[in-house]
Amino acid sequence: MNTTKTTHIELRIIGMSCASCVGRVEKALKKQAVNDVSVNLATEKAVVWGEHLDRQQLIACIQKAGYDVEEEVPQIQNIVLDVQGLSCASCVGRAEKALLKVDGVQHAVVNLATNQAHISANQSVVSHTLIKAIERAGYGATLVSKDKPQEKPTLDKSQVLLHQLIQATLLTIPVMLLAMFGHVFMAWQHWLDTYLGQSLNWWLQCLFVSLILCFPARQFYKKGIPALLRGAPDMNALVAIGTLAAYLYSLVATALPQWLPAQAVHVYFEAAAMIVTLILLGRYLEARAKGQTTQAIAQLIGLQPKVAHVKVGTAIEDIAIEDLTLHMQVMVYAGEKIPVDGTIVAGQSLVDESMLTGEPLAVKKDQGEHVSAGTINQTGLLEVQPKALHQNTLLAQIIHLVEQAQASKLPIQAWVDKITLWFVPIIMIIALFTAIIWWIFGPSPSISYALVSAVAVLIVACPCAMGLATPTSIMVATGKGAQMGVLFRQGAALQQLKEVKAVGLDKTGTLTQGRPTLTDFICTDNQYKNQVLQYVASVEQYASHPLAAAIVDYAKQQQIVLLNAQNVETLTGLGIHAIVQDQNIQIGADRLMAQLNLDTSVFKTHADLLAQQAKSPIYVAIDGVLVAMLAVADPIKESSAMVVQQLQRLGLKVIMITGDQKNTAQAIAKKLAIDDVIAGVMPAGKVDAIKALQQKYGKVAYIGDGINDAPALAHADVGLAIGTGTDIAIESADVVLMSGDLKAAVDAIALSQATIRNIQQNLFWAFIYNIALIPVAAGVLYPSYQILLSPMVAAAAMALSSVFVLMNALRLKRFRSHLNT
Repeated sequence: MNTTKTTHIELRIIGMSCASCVGRVEKALKKQAVNDVSVNLATEKAVVWGEHLDRQQLIACIQKAGYDVEEEVPQIQNIVLDVQGLSCASCVGRAEKALLKVDGVQHAVVNLATNQAHISANQSVVSHTLIKAIERAGYGATLVSKDKPQEKPTLDKSQVLLHQLIQATLLTIPVMLLAMFGHVFMAWQHWLDTYLGQSLNWWLQCLFVSLILCFPARQFYKKGIPALLRGAPDMNALVAIGTLAAYLYSLVATALPQWLPAQAVHVYFEAAAMIVTLILLGRYLEARAKGQTTQAIAQLIGLQPKVAHVKVGTAIEDIAIEDLTLHMQVMVYAGEKIPVDGTIVAGQSLVDESMLTGEPLAVKKDQGEHVSAGTINQTGLLEVQPKALHQNTLLAQIIHLVEQAQASKLPIQAWVDKITLWFVPIIMIIALFTAIIWWIFGPSPSISYALVSAVAVLIVACPCAMGLATPTSIMVATGKGAQMGVLFRQGAALQQLKEVKAVGLDKTGTLTQGRPTLTDFICTDNQYKNQVLQYVASVEQYASHPLAAAIVDYAKQQQIVLLNAQNVETLTGLGIHAIVQDQNIQIGADRLMAQLNLDTSVFKTHADLLAQQAKSPIYVAIDGVLVAMLAVADPIKESSAMVVQQLQRLGLKVIMITGDQKNTAQAIAKKLAIDDVIAGVMPAGKVDAIKALQQKYGKVAYIGDGINDAPALAHADVGLAIGTGTDIAIESADVVLMSGDLKAAVDAIALSQATIRNIQQNLFWAFIYNIALIPVAAGVLYPSYQILLSPMVAAAAMALSSVFVLMNALRLKRFRSHLNT
């Protein structure tokens, strides 16, 4: 069931590295008397819901927990600059200082890893001023366009990690040659012993490892040690403690061997080096995989062209998409993407709308019809009058919905968060007890066994895979859904759709085409038939219901001149009332006539016959007198029967809920083999019907497209709105089916099932990995099999765990339409 949260604040958090960080931030925010909190490791965003939220107070509590916030204050613009020439932390400090000196700049953060500056400033501050300030400080800068893919920082991060990985690898190779190669080739070991000797060998290893820890591994200590000192250790802290323990022990063995028992004088420089290198390898692969999870957003952003051809008099000028205004005329040539949402004022063409609907067939567009930004004009020249520009287009709204869904957290993640909140501290306790037990009960030299086992426990126990298991699958699935024309307005709908047991379906516009035609028109007095039709069509021209459009179209075909109507009032679920030429006209279902105390039995024979033919009878009263009955037929969509059958194969009960008469509804249900029918219901009755289905079956989904469907869409556990329907229906839904085809509902449910299976697989392997390897790292196999887990093997396993989860999530990109399989 949908929940309403009064208001929400989004915060971009800097510094989270694992699932423990997520749990720590959520715990800190929940202390601020908020209704709900969702922190997403993959998007690095926190969304906080509550009634009286203080943004600065929330930021302060996050900072107190040890993390930074990239602030987005209302009425403050956020500017991102790419900064060239940064090489170290002092460069960052100088660049930030230069930016903060600009009047109106509230906040500036320069990131060395991404080479970007994030600035919060008053609306009066222009990017050119900020660029000049950076240049005066000795660096270069360019403005990052809002149209650039949001994952760019992730791609930049992968390049930085690659650079660090190369550094670490080049420094680790000589360490491994000095420490390990001699175990494979005795001649090499003989050469080392003869020409270097043990002492010089160890000092050379110490030199190379010191360089590794000071440069490519520095990030672990910069983040991990402060986190440890705050009493909030994270993954960086585990790596920092493990590598420093191996390094410092080896340094003592090299410089002050007399401090250790003779049998315990060993070095583990190679372990420290390989741990860093393998973890950097894992992080690099992870960053690359993360970039792929956000490709759907990048592709959507890339759909909108950067330049539009504008008609100026007889000339055509190219202008930036940001500079378009609503009064301009945009020319779109064959083969080009349409840059705006608008109406065709000249020309006709075939338009590829697959990026919106997921449907591969192009749609014919004529003068007066609507086109959307990002769709492709295939054949003819179009002249388009803009109706929505840039950030207000349907494409921009889709991007926003996908980003919103990707940032959400599923219910399945809640119990994971509770575990990961305490995971790292517990691992540190396990590592401490491991060291103590080996020191007391282990074979000689026990201190060496204690060190190796404790470091292995610290390194192998990475909670990153747990933290990435859910959000990465959500990001891939919601992106894939958008490509198929299925928009998840709420990420939680991904999980809830899998749990539904029954599906309620609206009839008009959902099971049927929503383009009915007038088939029968019966008057009590045929002498006044044209006049009655004129009155009826004159009233119905003010209604938005498809049945009204059918009546108006029929009247125009009969060349009936429409009149002005006054006091038009739509009677929700009943019909419509108005005054035409001083006569009260009431048009609607038999329920409306019953309220007017009018007897419809005069048309009963015809009405029953029409209902059996799946036609909807509509009655007309003038000045309180029943004068006519109309019949409207709405053709059933070609895909409806197949969709109903497929939903039933998925184990779902299919129920049609409609305001139509029972006979009409049952005639359609019989054709489509629908399980049950609830007919003759008002909008409030649809909500009651949903409640009844929930009591009978459990969780219920509802699919509809009209204003009458909005309450039912909002009350269902998952509401799916046909994208061609009304705005209010779409706003009330959890899932929007952009194509207007009911087949997309099956795709949405199948994608939900595939996503939850994927998440369950991720969580299973993430937990099994830790459950299996932590005891092995602690040494439980040693008494029986003399097997100890090397810290190097632990580092490799830890790195691969997160990569495995990400690669498994990426399998969702290969999801195909369920009806095509």
